[in-house]
Amino acid sequence: MTRNIIIKFFNGMKKIQFLAIGDMVTDNFIELKDAEAVCDIDHENCKLCVKFGQKIPYESSTEIRAVGNSANASVSASRLGLSVALVAGIGDDTNGKNCLDKLAEEKVDIEFISKSDTYPTNYHYVLKYGVERTILIKHAPFCYTLPQQSEIDWVYLSSLGEHTIEFHHEITKWLKDRPDTKLAFQPGTFQIKLGSEVLKDIYSQTELFFCNVEEAQIILNTKDDDIKNLLSGIHKLGPKKVVITDGPKGLTASDGEHIYELPMFPDIAPPVERTGAGDATSSTITSMLALGMDFKDALLYGPINSMNVVQYVGAREGLLSKEKIENYLQNAPEGYKIKVK
Repeated sequence: MTRNIIIKFFNGMKKIQFLAIGDMVTDNFIELKDAEAVCDIDHENCKLCVKFGQKIPYESSTEIRAVGNSANASVSASRLGLSVALVAGIGDDTNGKNCLDKLAEEKVDIEFISKSDTYPTNYHYVLKYGVERTILIKHAPFCYTLPQQSEIDWVYLSSLGEHTIEFHHEITKWLKDRPDTKLAFQPGTFQIKLGSEVLKDIYSQTELFFCNVEEAQIILNTKDDDIKNLLSGIHKLGPKKVVITDGPKGLTASDGEHIYELPMFPDIAPPVERTGAGDATSSTITSMLALGMDFKDALLYGPINSMNVVQYVGAREGLLSKEKIENYLQNAPEGYKIKVK
């Protein structure tokens, strides 16, 4: 498919500290009542099961607009005090307008969100069962708008659909013209499936990289679960700083010289729903770096925002301000410390 990359310049626009790039969606959370999770004997490789060919009752349906990895990150960064813009696509429909209104409420600049009269705004169905969820996704082949201005501190690139290979190459060219702009990359499902060779220019320009253990294994085409080997493997692809999360085990990070281990921040109450937990961690760490914090200290902020996000349905409501995160830090339990190796 031939794609048109639109470049816009807005005279007098303030400097962008955090430019998020990625697809935006509306999530419809459907809380299931009559279902079960079927897992292996080691409680892994779980499948959500419902009765086939029957009417399945559900508890509730809740729409949450203007979400998706990069949209979540843009709201996170805005609440943390940065000047933020989002590159995404929407349809010329009520859903798209409502998404724009929500972003405007969150003080996210919407000038670089392209509108299509061909495709509807992305709409995903989130099947919620307990604290976990299964998401039915579909990404429309939107065109995207990149700003021409050069004063951009950080780009945060995340989930884009299968139609965007050319756009990824355009992003790499755009970044090469802005050597002072740093790239944070949290790959989505399609970007992980593409493999590191197709996106080698993205990896080579990445300052800060995020994924979980399973994603790192797919990217590196390995079954090795040794976190140090996974960190080293990602570094070899180009990223200067790497953060790998491992669920309840917390995160492990590397700046190429030191390895940092940090446990999860303890839940203040049982989690309600886990959508957006990873986005909160990665966007918060990136935001702290954009605010001038060093890498080791920035790591401490991410899991706190993640902890609070899972106290709510959806990826946005629980996102915290910098002041509230620091309040949690001041009262953190003794075990919430970084180990340096």
